[in-house]
Amino acid sequence: MAAVAALTALFLSPAGAQAARGRESTPVYSYENAIRESVWVDTRLDADGDGRGDRVAVDIVRPREPASQGRKVPVIMDASPYYSCCGRGNEHQLKTYDAQGHVVQMPLFYDNYFVPRGYAFVGVDLAGTNRSDGCVDIGGPSDIQSAKAVVDWLNGRARAYTTRTGDQRASAGWTNGRTGMIGKSWDGTIANGVAATGVEGLKTIVPISAISSWYDYYFAKGAPLYDSGPDWLSHAVESPDAQAHCAAVQQRLVDGAPRTGDWTPLWSGRDYVAGAGNVEASVFVVHGMQDLNVRTKNFGQWWDALAAHGVERKIWLSQTGHVDPFDYRRADWVPTLHKWFDHYLLGYDNGIEREPMADVERHPDQWTTDRTWPPAGTRDAVLRPVTGSAPGVGGLGLNPAPAGATETFTDDPRLDEGSWSAAVDRSTPEKAGFVTQPLGADLRLSGSSKVTVTATPTTTSAHLSAVLVDLGPDTIRDYGGSGEGILTGTARTCWGASTAGDSACFKVTSADTKAVDHTVFSRGWADLGNYAGDTGQPLTPGKPYTITLDLHATDHVVPAGHRLALIVAGTDKDLIDPPASRPTLTLDLARTSAKLPLLGGTRAFWRATSTTPHHSAPKVPHPVGVEAPHLLRPVPEAR
Repeated sequence: MAAVAALTALFLSPAGAQAARGRESTPVYSYENAIRESVWVDTRLDADGDGRGDRVAVDIVRPREPASQGRKVPVIMDASPYYSCCGRGNEHQLKTYDAQGHVVQMPLFYDNYFVPRGYAFVGVDLAGTNRSDGCVDIGGPSDIQSAKAVVDWLNGRARAYTTRTGDQRASAGWTNGRTGMIGKSWDGTIANGVAATGVEGLKTIVPISAISSWYDYYFAKGAPLYDSGPDWLSHAVESPDAQAHCAAVQQRLVDGAPRTGDWTPLWSGRDYVAGAGNVEASVFVVHGMQDLNVRTKNFGQWWDALAAHGVERKIWLSQTGHVDPFDYRRADWVPTLHKWFDHYLLGYDNGIEREPMADVERHPDQWTTDRTWPPAGTRDAVLRPVTGSAPGVGGLGLNPAPAGATETFTDDPRLDEGSWSAAVDRSTPEKAGFVTQPLGADLRLSGSSKVTVTATPTTTSAHLSAVLVDLGPDTIRDYGGSGEGILTGTARTCWGASTAGDSACFKVTSADTKAVDHTVFSRGWADLGNYAGDTGQPLTPGKPYTITLDLHATDHVVPAGHRLALIVAGTDKDLIDPPASRPTLTLDLARTSAKLPLLGGTRAFWRATSTTPHHSAPKVPHPVGVEAPHLLRPVPEAR
């Protein structure tokens, strides 16, 4: 017991933190005997209009030994709407409770692993879900406040109660208030939103596949990404109690999110990028570069805003779709996360903040690192499309097309980016493709690109797509498969301690790969009617309009011998909804360009396209690619 007490002092006291240079927390506390309790935190809101303040349910698992010795512990917190409706993780785990209402199973491995190491784990039911009051607000003020109030309570600034409706107060005297938020998808989104409030006591967040602006979850410059809005999603996760009382909130979601794609005050209240200057927490961003659910513009703009404000940060980028790193790099993820929390919540000087900022998956299970991200030397290069030897089959280089050069295509909502890429070297009516010669050197793109087009429509409405394609053979994760790049096996590996009701053992996964002839690695969309800003306008047939499409952040190397393609087309089937009409569009090539963040900038592109490669990928055909996931309903956690 004396040894345990000494270790406890080392792990949890400020002096011990300084002495623990290079050390890590170890599982010295009993998970089986951990304290399991529930409290209800007053959010100081009444979203459901029942005349009393909304309380959110907070389930807690914390080590018993520090509490009995008067020692305080930090908190790892996951605030989620999914604890009772949809489940968490690859195995869709739900919270379960005993007869007294205390949590038995807390989804995922966080409590199993970290509670024995001297952390408390807190699972928060967002307002309007599971055992919480209030209404689901789709990332709005109520959602964010329902989680922020818990951080406030952990730091002595809010009230909590031992029951949902009673008056007996609950104290958080067992914690030092140092809180880290983590979560995938909607959960990680809430972590972003709470961090953007600048709340005191939030020391770090780990947003995984998370939204940074809810407008950019539903629309791309006016082009709808899904066939429904936030009201549908709210109804999908709300508890029966909330559904009975939240009709007015649902209607406000409908009214505030018109299917026109116009920016409204509702979206302003759900744009965390605007609050990046308030962030005091460190941020560990994790995202799949082929995530077509929470699309990668969300991490790109968040990352850039955090960088602009000097926020301490780290990033992992995988080849997967909407997948947790626990399911594609488990053996590295758990110790990295452990080290991250030890540093930012326990104060250990373990050097993680001095390690390379970025880990990027180049090939399935093959990773590289960068000291900074985007890497030093990354600069924008402006590439220009030019006409070629056949209609719709052009070139891509540094010199602009002559005045009057055009390409024409007709929107075909039956086709998608895979169809366009497979036919990039052939004249087809639905797209315009612009391709470099085979590269003589690798070309690395890191960050967010922009494509500016000037297009003349034949109808009063038009949607545009722009995609960047690596033309050449490769083996990549099959992000369009049911696992979005992973296969789930039957054997299990264990990460932490278990009880009869909460196992720390999870099914193993492996990379789901596919041999391809082309890879779409960045995308962007827009409604041409948004040419003038955030409000769409009817188009005048025969009149040219200029608009810039924001392509999604990525990190991709086009190898020597491959070719880089830019394709401009209309509706990208299953990734945006079609316009009301079926327009033909004429591109003014002299007023069309792509701005790409390339390692080495313009000089690197010139060098790669001026050097003869030792070998080249075959030019035609390119029939095999990854089929994009068919996401018919907008649920951030869905795979």
